[in-house]
Amino acid sequence: MSKLLSILVAAVFAVSTGSVFAASHVKAAGETKEMAKEVKKEVKKEVKKVMKAEKKEKKAKKEVKKEEKKEVKKEMKKEEVKK
Repeated sequence: MSKLLSILVAAVFAVSTGSVFAASHVKAAGETKEMAKEVKKEVKKEVKKVMKAEKKEKKAKKEVKKEEKKEVKKEMKKEEVKK
């Protein structure tokens, strides 16, 4: 009878420990998913920043080209006036 009682106590302990263990793993998995979502958000933000910087660079290059074209046109007009 005492062996049966010992087995029952061990079984109850094993079940309770197993459920706590499983719950902690589920919680950890949830935290991992949340962390992954946060990382994805951060990556998206960084990509947006990079894209915005690239757009600014392109715009600046266009402005420089426009200015160069204007200067060339002015020089051409000056040469035509001299002739």
